[in-house]
Amino acid sequence: MSVPELRVGLGFDVHALGGDGPLVLGGVTIPDAVGLVGHSDADVIAHAVADALLGPAGLPDLGTMFPASDDAYRDASSIGLLEAVVARVRSVGWSIANIDAVVAAEQPPLATHLPAMVETLTAATGAFVALKPKRTEGVGAVGRGEGIAAWAVALLTRELSTDA
Repeated sequence: MSVPELRVGLGFDVHALGGDGPLVLGGVTIPDAVGLVGHSDADVIAHAVADALLGPAGLPDLGTMFPASDDAYRDASSIGLLEAVVARVRSVGWSIANIDAVVAAEQPPLATHLPAMVETLTAATGAFVALKPKRTEGVGAVGRGEGIAAWAVALLTRELSTDA
């Protein structure tokens, strides 16, 4: 007989606006928007989702797996990094049940890009993904338009054998 083991993970990421590249969120390039500063493409949503998956699987955080000190990851696609994380999570016996994420940004408006982001994140993780945009109403660095932040929660499952 087997019983499910469940683990919940939380991920967070924030990057400053002002990068040289395009703005990439949830694997989608947002046209006519200022990019984020980062070693990779600085996709805060993909980074938060990756860390939400790594923690409950007992794996190192995203920065340890793909360090900014390694030029191999310069300008890397964060969706590609997320796909590598998903493969690692699965390799240690976990399945992804679902992901719930929030992205906080004052600009640009994100509502029209959400379906494409959800589709890209779902394809990368093989799981149900919910994504909600929020504004911080002028509060803090994100509210002043200095950066973009994201949070994600993931549920991992695996079957445990029991001696009945």
